[in-house]
Amino acid sequence: MSANRARWPIVTMARLLGVSASGFYAWRLREPSQRSRSDAQLLARIRTLHASSRGTYGAPRIHAQLAREGVHVGRKRVARLMRIAGLRGATRGRWPRTTRPRAGARRAPDLVRRHFCADTANVLWVADATYVPTDAGFLYLAVVLDVFSRRIVGWGMSNHLYTELMLRALDMALRQRRHEGVILHSDQGRPVHVHCLRAALPRSGRAAVHGHGW
Repeated sequence: MSANRARWPIVTMARLLGVSASGFYAWRLREPSQRSRSDAQLLARIRTLHASSRGTYGAPRIHAQLAREGVHVGRKRVARLMRIAGLRGATRGRWPRTTRPRAGARRAPDLVRRHFCADTANVLWVADATYVPTDAGFLYLAVVLDVFSRRIVGWGMSNHLYTELMLRALDMALRQRRHEGVILHSDQGRPVHVHCLRAALPRSGRAAVHGHGW
């Protein structure tokens, strides 16, 4: 009622809210209770801690910091005051999974046997996909790396994690490097499998690439 008294008459608001106007005026003349004053002081400190954390601290961390400062209050009280003030901590979103084995998929043979070494270039490539968090959401990056030179020979980026993204990275590697007999090794994820790669590659590349799942 106090916040809206400039727009609406006190009598009208009291009638709509089912309270008496005299009760409202009596409430305004009363001194704030000790609990209210204590809450106001505590909330001021909570605002300071929340701002100093750049808005990342939630009630648990604010409560822990207050305890370190010798301010012993209940965690629920801190959460209540933060909720009233509209203060919230930063929450970590769900991170995407880039490796999801497909049920029933045929596993390609492991030609490398966990021995990731090469004596020369274009003998062994390894490939993988990862994600890059941005303000607009997650972007997915697929790369093909030559084990001998540790150089990225092919890459692709997109906002999805479909087979087409993996093929884009592999296609770049095939265009840039001599790939006859090269072994392509990656994890056993769902996005693309070796037989999918061979079906999508030009005929000259199908016999040249031996793979271990993607």
